[in-house]
Amino acid sequence: MIRLQGVTKSFGETCAVDSVDLSVARGEIFGIVGPDGAGKSTLLRMISTILPCDSGTVFMKGKDVSMDPFFVKDRLAYMPQRFGLYEDLTVEENIYFFGRLYGVSRKGIRSRMTRLYEFSRLEPFKDRLAGNLSGGMKQKLGLACCLVHDPELILLDEPTNGVDPVSRREFWKILYNLLADEVTIIVSTAYLDEAERCNRVALMHQGRFIRVGEPKAIRRGVERKLLDMKFSDPRGAELVLRGHRKFSTAARSGESLRLFTHDPAGAKKEISSIMKKKGIGVASMKVTVPGLEDSFMEIISQGGDR
Repeated sequence: MIRLQGVTKSFGETCAVDSVDLSVARGEIFGIVGPDGAGKSTLLRMISTILPCDSGTVFMKGKDVSMDPFFVKDRLAYMPQRFGLYEDLTVEENIYFFGRLYGVSRKGIRSRMTRLYEFSRLEPFKDRLAGNLSGGMKQKLGLACCLVHDPELILLDEPTNGVDPVSRREFWKILYNLLADEVTIIVSTAYLDEAERCNRVALMHQGRFIRVGEPKAIRRGVERKLLDMKFSDPRGAELVLRGHRKFSTAARSGESLRLFTHDPAGAKKEISSIMKKKGIGVASMKVTVPGLEDSFMEIISQGGDR
C-alpha cells in the first residue's frame, strides 16, 4: 500500500526525517513510536502530501504521490494531533461537512451513517455540538469524519494523546475492526503499550528508524538480558546501585528495579553482596522479557540510533 525510499525532510539546519525507508502492506496496522521531536508527525505529513519531501520518494499503490497527489488524497484519511472539528457544528453536521468535502453525496453519507454511528457509539449525541464532547468522543468523531469516504489508508498522528484509558481501549477496538475491510492504518504514538498492539512498529529517534519489525521480535532482539529486582527498601536500593558505576543504569519501575546486563548470574551475586552490606533485603531477582519501552531505551543507550 505504501512504500518510502530515502525520504528526507529538513527545516533549516534541523533534519526532521533522515533517509527513511519503509513498506506497509494492505490491511496492516503499522505503528511509528518515538518521543516528541522524533519526526513522526513530519513523516505522516509527507505521506499525506501535505509536506513535500526534500529528497526521496513516497509511493502509494505503486504511484509516486508527488506526481499525482489527488490519487492519494482520494484514497486516504489523515487525522492530525489536533483534528479540525468544527465545534459550533453538531456531531452529525461535522460528519456531513467532511463527507461533502470528500465529494460524497448526501445520499452516500446517509447510507454510511449507520455504520459510522455503530462503531463510534455517537448516535445518542448526534445533535450535540462537537465543542461539548469529551476528549475521547471528539477523537471518535474525528475518526468517523475520516472514514465517511471509505479510505484505503488512514494516517493517525497520536490519536489517543490525552484521552482516558477506557476511551483509548475503545478507540483501538475500532481500529482492529477496520482491518476486516483491509484498511491500512499507520499510527504514530508515544504510548509504548499501544505500539504493542500494532502488527509491526518502527522505533523512531532523531529522524531515523532505528528498528523495524514485530513488537515481539524487537523485544527479543535486545542483546542484554533484563534483570527484574525487588528489595525491602526499593528507594534505598536504587540510591545504592546508582553509586556503583557498573549498576548505575538500574531504573525504578513501580516497586521493582530493572537492569540490563550481559551477565545476569554475576550481577545477581554481586548485587546481593552489595545489598547485604547495606542492610537491604533482596526479595527476588529474575530475568524477564523486556517490554517495548525497556527495549527502546536499551537500544538508544547502546547507540542503536546511529
